[in-house]
Amino acid sequence: MTGSRDELHGRRLEAVRAWTAFVENGDAAGPLVRPEILDSWQRSEAHLTRDVTHAPLADEDDTRALWEGSPLQTAVERVEAELRRTAEDGDLVIAVTDDQTRILWTYGGRVMRRKAESVNFVSGGRWDDTSVGTNALDLATRGDAPAMVFSAEHYAPMVHNWVCWAAPVHDPLTGRQLGVIDLSTTWDRTHPIGLATARVMARLIETALPHTRSYADASLMSAARLEPGLVLTLLGGAEAWLDGQRLLLNRRQTEILALLALHPEGLSSEHLHAVLYGDHSVTVSTLKAEVSHLRAALGGQLASRPYRLMMPVTTDVETVLDLLGQGEVGAAVAAYGGDLLPGTDAPGLTELAEYVAVAVREALMADPRPDAVLRYGEIAPYDTEVLEVALAALGTSPHPARALLKGRLAASGR
Repeated sequence: MTGSRDELHGRRLEAVRAWTAFVENGDAAGPLVRPEILDSWQRSEAHLTRDVTHAPLADEDDTRALWEGSPLQTAVERVEAELRRTAEDGDLVIAVTDDQTRILWTYGGRVMRRKAESVNFVSGGRWDDTSVGTNALDLATRGDAPAMVFSAEHYAPMVHNWVCWAAPVHDPLTGRQLGVIDLSTTWDRTHPIGLATARVMARLIETALPHTRSYADASLMSAARLEPGLVLTLLGGAEAWLDGQRLLLNRRQTEILALLALHPEGLSSEHLHAVLYGDHSVTVSTLKAEVSHLRAALGGQLASRPYRLMMPVTTDVETVLDLLGQGEVGAAVAAYGGDLLPGTDAPGLTELAEYVAVAVREALMADPRPDAVLRYGEIAPYDTEVLEVALAALGTSPHPARALLKGRLAASGR
């Protein structure tokens, strides 16, 4: 959850107040809500009434024809196990849409599946805001950027009990937006890594699209340093290479570079300040000075309004998550150098660090390959549970790694 339960209830109350102000006097809602939400409310109001009870459904045959045999279907089927596991673990409903915000595929946890069906959050459902009101799927589609809509930020009261995170899915070869992936649950289950999770799921689908490029193993990460563009290693330490030349950056500049690399859509000055400094009292001018130094180091390839990198970017974070999504656990662990930027206090990085660490560990728990577990044990020597799971999976069968696993378990004091 984001903060305490009281804080979350307070946040919901603020959303309800803003929505009520809009309903009673549209102009009064301006200072109370994000501009993109207000814009969407105004579009919604022009096209439908607030008492809408469900999304309209597109023609079933048309939806099926659009989905079957499409690159999106191929990609989703390749990573479906991971999508389903994410939905079940978080009691989410996950949806994948086309570029017109028509849902093509969904999967839901037990509770959310029933809620989704009741409002036509199902295959064929049309979730553009002129059809069903403000929601994250529409905002992500229109803005071609990740979006979150919380509680009464939705235009229609039928989903005021929801929180939704969505991120666009692009064809990596052409850059064209194919649709979005959305993760939805009840507002009281709001979590700080919700938007990061949606972004990761979008990248997972992108790497599974037919004919896209992926890294077969971690050794290619080193070779990538010779390629044009920016290459970042962030796991276990930090290095940045631009067009084959190592960049010499201070800690904050590296964190800014990491945040921009992980947000290719760009970040506003306010958003970057929030995910970099959190509650620390740091002036905007300090951030601008750091960005100015970073822009110089990048040869000017850092745009403003929003701040955005203007060159191809490769990170070991994406490599590890891509490999996990493809079920290549051994290669993912080989590419995993440890915690993301150890010691960072940037909220946007600490949240993602936790996500990556948990993703690697859970993948090993589900598929405890001895060689991968031994490699992981070098990074997390006190995580004895993973060692125990690997030994249990071996049973009585002979394996050259058995003695090493037992030795490492003994060395940890177990």
